[in-house]
Amino acid sequence: MIDCGEKIRLLRINKHLTQEQLAKRIGVTKGMVSAYETASKAPSLDVLVRLSRVLGVSVDYLVCVDAPKYVDISALDDSSAALITALVDKLAQNGRE
Repeated sequence: MIDCGEKIRLLRINKHLTQEQLAKRIGVTKGMVSAYETASKAPSLDVLVRLSRVLGVSVDYLVCVDAPKYVDISALDDSSAALITALVDKLAQNGRE
């Protein structure tokens, strides 16, 4: 399982941000971002919220909480939504077997 620091680092890299750029966006120093990524310091709840907004993920994801995953199918017509639901149910059933 990837820890919080590693998730922050990978998400930052995927967003093509330097530690300094991320630090400016969340209101901390570059050294603090480095400390978060190496897990030598843990971000406060306030910083976690800012990180989640900048990096486009939930706080739960950053702190490794196994939150249920959701897919928004509200834009689909009823037939397509039923197909997606059936597929998800089948995959979940296969995963339990």
